[in-house]
This record gives sequence, C-alpha cells and structure tokens, in this order.
Amino acid sequence: MALYEKLGIGGIVRMNAFDGSKREVVAVGVRNSVGQDFNPKDKTLWFTDNQTDGMGDDTPPGELNRVTKPGQHFGYPYMHGRNVKIAGTSAAPDLKDMKEPANWVPPQIEFPAHQAQLGMAFYDGKMFPAKYQGGIFVAAHGSWNRTTPTGALINFVSLKADGTADRSEVFAEGWLDPNTNTYRGRPVDVAVMKDGSLLVSDDYAGAIYRISYQQ
Repeated sequence: MALYEKLGIGGIVRMNAFDGSKREVVAVGVRNSVGQDFNPKDKTLWFTDNQTDGMGDDTPPGELNRVTKPGQHFGYPYMHGRNVKIAGTSAAPDLKDMKEPANWVPPQIEFPAHQAQLGMAFYDGKMFPAKYQGGIFVAAHGSWNRTTPTGALINFVSLKADGTADRSEVFAEGWLDPNTNTYRGRPVDVAVMKDGSLLVSDDYAGAIYRISYQQ
C-alpha cells in the first residue's frame, strides 16, 4: 500500500498538462472517482467516489469528498463512507492486517449505496434560485447489480458558510421507471452553461438534456 500511495495509484494526481512534469499526489485512499471540480470560492477540490460491489444492496455508501490540502487519505481500502470498514471482511480478507490510515478524511456526503454518482459541477450560474448558487450538482448513473435498481437522478448538494457540505437532495429524477424497475435513461455528467442552465448527459438514451428555470 505504501507504493500505491507514493505513486498515487488509487488516488488523484496532478501534473503539467503539456509535458507531464511536476507530478504530485493530491489524494490517496480513493477507489473509483469520476467527477471532480474545484469550488470557485475557496479553490478546494471535490470529487465523487464509488465504492465496492458485492457487500449488499444497501452498503457501502457512495461518497462526495473534499480535498483541503495535498496528500490527504480518504479511507479506501480500509474504510467506506464514514464507518463501513472493509479491510479484513469477506470483501477484502487479504487486508485483515491493514492498519487504519492515520488522519483519514471521511466524506462530506454519503449517498445511498450503488447509485453510482459520476460527474459533478459547482453551480456558478444565476438562472436558478439563490439556494442553488454555489452548490453542487451530481449525476447518479444508477446501479448495475442491485436487486432493485436505484439512482438515475441528479443530486443537489448545498454548502454551509464554512465551505463544507450541508445536505444532499434529489434535484431531478424520472430516468428510472418505478413500476417496472427499468431505466429510461442514465445520467453521466452535468455542465453549467453560460446562461445558467444545466446540461445533463445520458449514455443510455444517447441524449443531452437542458434544465432551465423560469419564474
């Protein structure tokens, strides 16, 4: 694990985009991050992280994390979410002797298990009501092997005055038919347009949706 952390495997690295120089490990203890964005107010990096399959329909939770300084550890593979230990369990018996990472950072938000939160973006537009400005939109792609499918929606995460997460709520849904438990679509990513509207990409329906707000 020490080599993994040194190289940034199972983590996030940054480098010069043109020649790969100045490579630096920004975060470790990450399993499967897809969405990343910087808070334009305090420049902290936020990222989604999807956790282990095969532990049950309702565990472990998905994560939204916040990096406040380079080198922070976000728990994996010792811990999922805030308190779901994986090291030494049937899901990772080979890690029974793994010690708890020092000062590991719990997630800002725990999402319901297997919803598969992927892309995310801070809302810096002005079209939507004030409650959404400065918050985070997150695309949940939906589960692939849960007994009853879950996800296929857009979350909104509000922030507190100190820059940490407040709470998550469902902002948009309807891509999962509750009567047949089949997908109509599966959101992948979100993007904020210059006019303040929100784009949502969908790789199941092969579509891009535009969400706008009018009084």
